[in-house]
Amino acid sequence: MWSDRSGTGFDRPDRPIRRRALLLAATAAAGATAIAGRRRDEPAARWVNPPASPPSRPQASGSHDSAGHDHPPDDGVTHGPPDTPALALTFHGDGAEAQARTLLGELERGGARVTVLAVGSWLSAYPRMAARILDGGHELGNHTQHHLAIADLGAADVHAEIDGCAAVLKGLTGSIGRWFRPSATQYANDTIRAEAARVGYPVCLSYDVDALDFTDPDPAAVVRAVIEAAGNGSIVSMHFGHAATVAAIPELLDRLRQRGLRAVTMTELMR
Repeated sequence: MWSDRSGTGFDRPDRPIRRRALLLAATAAAGATAIAGRRRDEPAARWVNPPASPPSRPQASGSHDSAGHDHPPDDGVTHGPPDTPALALTFHGDGAEAQARTLLGELERGGARVTVLAVGSWLSAYPRMAARILDGGHELGNHTQHHLAIADLGAADVHAEIDGCAAVLKGLTGSIGRWFRPSATQYANDTIRAEAARVGYPVCLSYDVDALDFTDPDPAAVVRAVIEAAGNGSIVSMHFGHAATVAAIPELLDRLRQRGLRAVTMTELMR
């Protein structure tokens, strides 16, 4: 009933699924590398990553994806309060560091505060990005350790993927963060939800608007995809690592302001 959407452009693993022992070993090494990668004189982030806790007003009603497929209710979050004139831009954290910093700069110039669901291996490779994101007033969440097709994994490997990223976040920020979004699927299945709860994420984060920026369209198409579908309380899925996303941000934020919509973090949206 709950499955990955095919043909959407989500990254799929290009090698067989690792055994749990290999995942755990890789995760431990990645976490150690990430922590060691921070300069000893590097200041701590001025912004604290929110601890894991249930959102105050989750909307967990039945929903549908961008193709119109209905999904039954679960304990995830697909949309914020419909009476709130704000939305959350949520970014899959991966890709080139320099481009990510440029994107964050564009967001901040436009007054936006966003939620970055980071891939753990990406944070391990670029540990200073954790402080950069938090210092900009944004928040960090968990998007698994290796961005595998998590809906296809068994419980042990699902747990390793979630727990691995949580360990990296904890090591870099002092918190596993409040939000977890499963990789390569819009919706969590029962196994994902159960293992996320074991790690410390009582709800899984989905979205109701897909910018489709991972398909590398022109910037105008990214703006259209969001503006035509977003409204009060929307949760928008976007991505680091794509030039069109960076180029689209100024116009996108301007169009959202014209509609009276503020771009805020997930935690602020759900207050």
